[in-house]
Order: sequence, then structure tokens, then C-alpha cells
Amino acid sequence: MDPAVIHSDPPFYNPVFEEAYRFILDSYTIPSRELAIFIPCALRKPYSSSPSHRLFRRMIGEVFTETEYHLVVFGTCGTVPAELELMYPYAHYHYMIGKCTDPVVLEDFLEIETYRLEGYLKKTKNLYRKRTAYCIGIFREAMIRACSRSGISLDLLLPTKPTIDRMRDPDCPFPEGSLSMQEYMDEFRDGLRSLKRP
Repeated sequence: MDPAVIHSDPPFYNPVFEEAYRFILDSYTIPSRELAIFIPCALRKPYSSSPSHRLFRRMIGEVFTETEYHLVVFGTCGTVPAELELMYPYAHYHYMIGKCTDPVVLEDFLEIETYRLEGYLKKTKNLYRKRTAYCIGIFREAMIRACSRSGISLDLLLPTKPTIDRMRDPDCPFPEGSLSMQEYMDEFRDGLRSLKRP
């Protein structure tokens, strides 16, 4: 497969994404850290170049040193240690699940992503002392399901449901808004600080 190819169909169906996921689970040495931080993937590639990820990384860096946490990106790409963001095919797709209205595709995504998160959580059971996820919408639902199936819980799931409910705008194309919204970011910052405490 030519790494220059940009995949525009739902990537979670593509066998190369499952192959990359299996490489991470079966061959890659995931670093052991005090804290795992799970954040959704981004439209812009590599993920670290997206405005939202730059914002999240800056906020995380204000609280933790790089040796204290491990950043994990998840979503339509699967479940990816952030340091592998340039690995094929993770920088070679262009897809936004938020614009999808097909209930079959959405249900398939939820099941596939739940399965991939579950596998990652099981593989890293003894690698992290604490875990947090910052996500909304279908990403959040997949994370909740994966924790339930794996039996491995998060120490903190942000933003909190009351904040999401308060920010919800049913007239907006994305009713729960964006993770870059100030109210969500404030909660993320406070949550990271709470996890920093012994």
C-alpha cells in the first residue's frame, strides 16, 4: 500500500488500520507511565499539528512532565500511542465521524472502537497507575463501553456529564460543542491538577 494514499472512507473499516492496531498490541513496546491520558483523534494530521491537540498538549504540559504521562489518541484511527502519529496509516486518512449521519456506520464505529479500546486497556493494565480520558459524544460512549468490557476503569472521565448537559445546544450541528470550549478546558485543567496530587 502506498503511504501517500489518503484514505477518505471510514478508516475503521480499512484492514490497514486493523493491521496497525494489531502491531501496537502485539509488537510495540508501550512505555510505562504514572498516567495515561486518552484524547480523541483530530481531522488535521499529524494530530499534534491540529489546533485542538496543540491546546490540549500545552495544558497537559503545564501540569505534568513528559516522563509522567503517556498520551494516547483514539477514535476513527483506532487506539494509537501519540508518539506513533506519523506511522502509516495514522497520518494518511481524512475522515470526520461527527459529520456521519448513517446509523449503521455510527454503530459499526462504536463497536469497532470499543473493541480496540478494550484491547488497549487490557494490554496496558499494568503499565499505568492512573487513567483519564477527555472526550464527548460517540468517543465518550466507546470509552465507557470499553472500560466496562475490559474491567479497567478510568480515574477520571472529562468533561463531566453535568458540564456536557449544561453546554448542550440541540440546535447546533454538534450539540455537545467542542472540547476546545472554555468550560470544558477549565474542567480538563482542574482534573489534570487533581490527578497530579499523590
